[in-house]
Amino acid sequence: MEQIFGQYNLLAVLVSSVICFIIGAVWFGPKTFYPIWMKALGREVPKERVKLSGGETFLMFGGTYLAALIQVATLGVIVAAARLLHPVTWGHGMFLGFIFSVGLGAFASLSHRMFAQPDGKVYRSLKVWLIEVGQDVVCLTIAGAILGAWS
Repeated sequence: MEQIFGQYNLLAVLVSSVICFIIGAVWFGPKTFYPIWMKALGREVPKERVKLSGGETFLMFGGTYLAALIQVATLGVIVAAARLLHPVTWGHGMFLGFIFSVGLGAFASLSHRMFAQPDGKVYRSLKVWLIEVGQDVVCLTIAGAILGAWS
């Protein structure tokens, strides 16, 4: 275990998690996937800015950043463990980020999304799922490249 954390790069994890947070903000922005996502959820796109309390805003954005940090920190452990076996490049890191985000992240949530669609429209739930996990896959693939490159 000590050997793994000897290969762990905390600064790369912190930078990658901030980049993932920014990607998420763009991904779910009003000019990108947010309107499509809301419609696929069966909800109206708000015409006015939704007002949140300070605590709700902190929980929403703080929780989103914390989730990105935990995902990237976990990927950082995987990349560090891989370094014990073989030198890891940005391409290896990218591959690890992609494989783990798709294989474990994306498909772990597929059945939850399909059964959670309130109107039972499974095709619509697949669209929601693709938008939601697409952002995770892009983020962790990029994070993996950064972690792999930053020795």
